[in-house]
Amino acid sequence: MKTIAALAAAAAALGAAGTASAADFVRIPLETTVNAPADVAWKKISGYCAIGAWFKTTCEITSGKDGEVGAVRVIAGRITELLVASTAWSYTYSQPKSPIDYHGTLEIRPIDKKTSKLLYTLVYDAAALPDPSKKDADIANRTKQFTGLLATIKAQAEAK
Repeated sequence: MKTIAALAAAAAALGAAGTASAADFVRIPLETTVNAPADVAWKKISGYCAIGAWFKTTCEITSGKDGEVGAVRVIAGRITELLVASTAWSYTYSQPKSPIDYHGTLEIRPIDKKTSKLLYTLVYDAAALPDPSKKDADIANRTKQFTGLLATIKAQAEAK
């Protein structure tokens, strides 16, 4: 009986230690208008490893097939990301080894026959940052980095 009580107490402690509040999660939504129809633009930017060129680094599919849920990409030889969801005009990835429970979504939505909206959304647990007191600086840094990335993706989507 003591063993069961000890196990229950340990499980409760682990559960409480791993619980993040909604206030801990950061959502960084970025968007821009693309001067191209969504279907045309998406064909140019939908490659799961296209991010390597956008960041001017390497990207390799190390498991699965590019664009299929379950595919694993490694960016710059050190960042491992798992494709966890995909639609006709979007994909979502996670960094399974990330202590901050990091996820990103790239999506395009039609506005009309000639334009579309490009969205890049990041979500992560700021309480798990190495220094949570620097949450605002981290948000600013990621916003700047991915705003630049979004501009690069937009340029590729609009390229003739």
